[in-house]
Amino acid sequence: MSTKNYSVEGMTCEHCVTSVQEEVAEVVGTQGVEVELESGRVTVTGEGFSDDAIIAAVERAGYTLKQDS
Repeated sequence: MSTKNYSVEGMTCEHCVTSVQEEVAEVVGTQGVEVELESGRVTVTGEGFSDDAIIAAVERAGYTLKQDS
């Protein structure tokens, strides 16, 4: 299982967190999604998910994502 961290720009409330978490959780291969409002950090764990799929999910939720590591 792999873990990747991302930074999301534009989240301002818990509704934002929920929107991002729900969209990312629907990506095939994700097994866990943690979203932190204050830091803007999203941690994704799973097998076989791609950065492009995570980016697209965050964009569907209405936010911008960049990969940290």
